[in-house]
Amino acid sequence: MANLKSLAKDTAIYGLSSIVGRFLNYLLVPLYTAKIAVESGGYGVITNIYAYTALLLVILTYGMETTFFRFANKEGVDPMRVYSTTLISVGATSLMFVACVLAFLDPIADFMGYSAHRHYVAIMFICVAIDAFQCIPFAFLRYQKRPIKFASLKLLFVIMNILLNLLYFAWLPELYKTHPDIVGHIYNPAVSVGYAFAINLLCTASITVWFWPELIGFKWVFDAQLFKKMLSYSWPILVLGIAGILNQTADKLIYPIACPGSQGKVELGIYGAAVKIAMIMAMITQAFRYAYEPFVFGKSKEKDKDSRDTYAKAMKYFLIFTLLAFLCVMLYLDVIKHIIDEGYWEGLKVVPIVMVAEIMMGIYFNLSFWYKLIDKTIWGAYFSGIGCIVLIAINIIFIPKYGYMACAWAGVAGYGTSMALSYFVGQKKYPINYPLKDIFCYVALTAAIYAASVYAVPSNWHIAARLACNTLLLMVFIAYLAKKDFPLKALPVIGKFFK
Repeated sequence: MANLKSLAKDTAIYGLSSIVGRFLNYLLVPLYTAKIAVESGGYGVITNIYAYTALLLVILTYGMETTFFRFANKEGVDPMRVYSTTLISVGATSLMFVACVLAFLDPIADFMGYSAHRHYVAIMFICVAIDAFQCIPFAFLRYQKRPIKFASLKLLFVIMNILLNLLYFAWLPELYKTHPDIVGHIYNPAVSVGYAFAINLLCTASITVWFWPELIGFKWVFDAQLFKKMLSYSWPILVLGIAGILNQTADKLIYPIACPGSQGKVELGIYGAAVKIAMIMAMITQAFRYAYEPFVFGKSKEKDKDSRDTYAKAMKYFLIFTLLAFLCVMLYLDVIKHIIDEGYWEGLKVVPIVMVAEIMMGIYFNLSFWYKLIDKTIWGAYFSGIGCIVLIAINIIFIPKYGYMACAWAGVAGYGTSMALSYFVGQKKYPINYPLKDIFCYVALTAAIYAASVYAVPSNWHIAARLACNTLLLMVFIAYLAKKDFPLKALPVIGKFFK
């Protein structure tokens, strides 16, 4: 239980930075959707280019985050030597990537469909190279169990990003109307969405300065033999990562191809805006991952006898809180939907589907540690690869007919496939006694509550009445949770008032 409390504390800190950061970043969604007209397709451009950068970030880190944790925790291995080797390898490949992008910018931009806006591609690809390098110092902070600095830097980036976006998308456009001669020196309305990319680059580069203490004070050395061992461990994780990120971004990459022209960008913008609402699940998964990865590898080093029981409990509690998050979003969607402009609301029907897909991704992440702990990461490549093929196939076949609804269901099919494969194979290779009965009860209760909110609470009721009924439904879940796993008497301070 002490181990779970430690995991919960770190997850809370990482989660605070992730959730608060994402929440603050959500301020950009209403800003962009309000200032970028839905019919312009501008938000579709942002969605598409950020999908490319997400894929490239996985490629440029090539599994070295997880590999760093694995080798830094191995007996007889110098953690700083592992850190130095990882920094040099990721830094060198990132520099080579930037050089290649600048050398072949024109054909790359033409392939992506941005021949008229090559600078969009250059700016964001340089940004993703810096991001890839920063992933290693961020991982080092996690290894050292320094979540405060980790969270502070993540929040600093978000705050800088928001303030500059407000400046260039809200304040300067208004000032330009009355003082074009003065404001025109720092603002050009023709740049439009290009400012979003330029601001991202500026903020990303600025964060690198704060990693100075993590980049000095040790001997920089590249251990070629160690690197070969790390690479043999990491390449299946790279395949796993590519497949995993394609599960999240393939729809946004395929959509402009399956639905070419301006209408495709418009629909992609609507879908991209609606998906932002569902991303609270991604926040929870990410926060859990930041804390869980070093936690799991640390326990494997200690050879705790109760580790498998701890992993099983962690899965259960992870699922409980993701289901609670699902209900909170869906039961209060009437309020939450206002973070995007009304013109994008037609895409809200994808929110519950995308959230279910994200829950499946989180479960798959929890299940994935068995092959990492026995150094058989090739299994992860198989599972994610098969899931990715399912997802891409559904997108290609059904997007032309069903639009972005096909994207949402493709995510469920892809993640569901990977999740099922990892569970059944894992129970043979590294059996863990997951509390399936408890998990099923929580899933069934969540499904029943959501169905009740959809079919038993009339849509023509006043919003206050609907929210009141939905709050009562949410209380049913919380009451079951308190009775089953979190008794009120166990709460600090106020617990003494409950029997």
